Amino acid sequence: MEKQLQEEHPHIATLKNEYLSGKVNRREFLRMATLLGMSAATAYAFAGKDGALATPAQAALPKGGTARIAMRVQELSTPHSWNWSVKSNIGRQVLEYLAVTGHDNVTRPHLLESWEVSEDLRTWTLHVRRGVKWHSGRELTAGDVEWNLRHVLDEETGSSVIGLMKGYMLEEYEDETDGSTRTRLWDANAIEKVDDYTVRLNTKVPQIAVPEHLFHYPLTIMDPDEGGILEVGSNGTGPFRLAELVVGEKAVLEAMPDYWGEGPYLDSLEFIDLGDEPSASMSALVSNQVDGMHTADLSLLDTLKDRDHVVIHEVTTAQTAVARMRVTEKPFDDPRVRKAMRLATDTRGVLEIAYRGRGAPGEHHHVSPVHPEYAELPFMERDLEAAKSLLSEAGYPDGIDIRLDCKKDPAWELRAVQVMVEQWKDAGIRCEINVMPSAKYWEVWTKTPFGFTQWQHRPLGVMVLGLAYRSGVPWNESAYSNPEFDELLNQAEGTLDVDKRREIVKQIEEIMQEDGPVVQPLWRSVFTAMDKKIKGFRMHPTSYIFGNQIAIDS
Repeated sequence: MEKQLQEEHPHIATLKNEYLSGKVNRREFLRMATLLGMSAATAYAFAGKDGALATPAQAALPKGGTARIAMRVQELSTPHSWNWSVKSNIGRQVLEYLAVTGHDNVTRPHLLESWEVSEDLRTWTLHVRRGVKWHSGRELTAGDVEWNLRHVLDEETGSSVIGLMKGYMLEEYEDETDGSTRTRLWDANAIEKVDDYTVRLNTKVPQIAVPEHLFHYPLTIMDPDEGGILEVGSNGTGPFRLAELVVGEKAVLEAMPDYWGEGPYLDSLEFIDLGDEPSASMSALVSNQVDGMHTADLSLLDTLKDRDHVVIHEVTTAQTAVARMRVTEKPFDDPRVRKAMRLATDTRGVLEIAYRGRGAPGEHHHVSPVHPEYAELPFMERDLEAAKSLLSEAGYPDGIDIRLDCKKDPAWELRAVQVMVEQWKDAGIRCEINVMPSAKYWEVWTKTPFGFTQWQHRPLGVMVLGLAYRSGVPWNESAYSNPEFDELLNQAEGTLDVDKRREIVKQIEEIMQEDGPVVQPLWRSVFTAMDKKIKGFRMHPTSYIFGNQIAIDS
C-alpha cells in the first residue's frame, strides 16, 4: 500500500476520467488532485496548462527598498489563537505554514515537501521539507511540526483550528473534576512522529481537506522553545524578522538574507496603522505616505481610479458578513424567529444598495457559489407574510424589539446593516443599531446576542461551516448546536466524489435556511490599491499579503 501511495492515490485515476468526461471542472480537478498528493505542476500539465503560470514571474523583480502598507496593527503575541486575519499578515512574514493555498485555489506544500493520503482518507503522511532553517540556524524537523499540531489542538490554547479538525482529530469526554465536556486527541497516535522528517496524522474519520486546513491562518509553525509566543525578535522560518511592533501604530519587518525560499526582494516591509477610517488609508496612498493598502473600501474606488500612480486589484471571493443570532438568548432561541429574520430580508436589495451589486446575494447558509460543493437551492425570497406568521407562532404577534451590534468600518458593513434594519421594520422587527469601534466589537463578537460579523474567504464551504457552526468549537459565535448538522458535516468532509459531497451539503444548506442562526445578506468581491511602483503583488482571495513576493521599484 505504501508503494502505491507514493506512486499515485487510487482516486486520481477516477478524477482524471471525471475531468476528461466533463463531470468535474478544471478548477476542481486541480484542487482535488493536489490534495491527494499530485504535484501542482503535474496536475496543471494534465489539465493542459503549465503550473508555473499560476504564480507571478519574479525573476526580474528589483531588489532593495522598503514597502509601506496601510493596515491595522494589532497585538500578535499568541498566533495559534489569533482571531483576526490582519494579524497573520504581519506574523506570516516571520512564521510560515506547512501548506499554502494559492491565488488559483490550489493548495501546495510549503514547509512540507509533499504528502500522501491513504485510500480511505484516514492516514495522512506529511513529509517535512529538508533544508529549511529557522532564523537561529537550526533545521526544521518533524518534532517541531508535531509540537505545533498538538499545541493548536489543545483546547487550553483556544485555537479556532479545533473548529476545522474536531470532527476527525478530537473526541469529547467528561471532565471528572467538574463534569464539563472537554476535547482531546481521539487516539494516542493521532499525531505520530515517524522519523525526523515525517509526521503522520491518523484520523478518526475520513477527511478530504487536511492540506487546506494546514493553511488556516492561526496554524503557524512556531519554534517550540518559545512556547507559542510571538514577539519582536522571535524565531521563525519566514523571509522576515519582526524588528519593531507598536500596537495601533506600526510593525517593521526586516528581510532575512539567507531565507530558504523565494525572495525576499525588499530590505524591509512596514505596516502602518491609520485607524479604521478607510479614507485615511486612501489619503495616505494618494499623497505617497504609504505604497499600498490592505483593503480598499468600495466607496473609494472611483477616487482611487482617477490617480495615475495607483493600481486597483480586485478578486472574486467567498468573503461575507453575517447577522448572527446567539441561539441561547431570547428571542433567538426559537428557530421560528431566526427563520422569520431571514424571510424579512431582501438580500438582492442589500447587495445592490450596500455593495453596488459587486458580488452575489446571500442565501443564508454560508456556502458560496464559488465553493466546489455549493448546491443550488430555490432562492430564499423575501416573504413578509410568512415572517409575520412565524413570529406570531413563536409568541410575538406584535413583533420583536432587538439590538444589533456592528462595526463602523468597513463602511459597507454598516450600510448593509442599515438596509436590513429598514427591511425588517415591515415585518414588525424593530432593531436598534449599536455601532462600535472595531476593536470593541472584536472583544464581544462571540458573546453579543446579535452581532454582524465579517467572515473570511475559505476555499471550501465545509471549512467555514466547521469553523462557525460545528457544536462547541471556539469560533461558534452563535452557540449553534445541531447533531444532524454535525453528522452531515462530518460526512461531507470525508466524501471525495464532488457530486456526492454536493448532495450532502445541499442537506446542510437546507438545515441552515430552516433552523440556522444567521441572516446572510451578500457575498462580496474584494479590492485593494497599490502604488504602481509595487511589483509582484497579486491580491489573494483572503486578502493575505505575502511579503516575499513583493518588490518596490524606487
